[in-house]
Amino acid sequence: MPIRSPRGRSAAYRSVWSWPLRSPLRLAVTAVVVLGLVIGVSALATSLRGRAPDPVVTGRSGSPVGVGAGTSRGSASAEPTALPPVAPLTPTTLPLSAAPAQALSVAADWSRNWATHPEGMTSEQWVAGLRPYTTDEYIGTLTGVDPRNIPASRVTGEPKAVQVSPRSVRVDVPTDALTLRVLVVQTESGGWQVAGYDKA
Repeated sequence: MPIRSPRGRSAAYRSVWSWPLRSPLRLAVTAVVVLGLVIGVSALATSLRGRAPDPVVTGRSGSPVGVGAGTSRGSASAEPTALPPVAPLTPTTLPLSAAPAQALSVAADWSRNWATHPEGMTSEQWVAGLRPYTTDEYIGTLTGVDPRNIPASRVTGEPKAVQVSPRSVRVDVPTDALTLRVLVVQTESGGWQVAGYDKA
């Protein structure tokens, strides 16, 4: 019979598995290390395995019928749906005789104030004369105009509607330098105000 030595292989094994049992701290450290190894091995195995390919099922004819095959077949056989024809949109226009008198009056008053710029008038004073007849959006554009650059000095004729819509009117107003084409719109408050102008 061989004599067991306290320094043999069995003694080495005993010292390894008995080391964690000698104190609670050693046991906790061993448990954390073992748990970390298990998680690491599990994560490595999952990443190496990768994603399994989609299963392919063969039909009666032997051709593969999978998710990808069914999708491509369905999209290839689908016919485009045709929408019903839509009539082209055209702006509603009214006869020139339907132009509201208030819109013509606003265009005339605005044009008179536009052409009035005596010597020494500042831009602020000129814009103040136009403000009661101008939309809030357009008055900001007029603040950058220098009244000294206005070629006209007076209105020479009556306003005349050239295009009438339910909520807007284009009005020609003659001056001593050019004919203004004034756009007058009906605002939410119900009043008519100037929203732009150009040379006719």
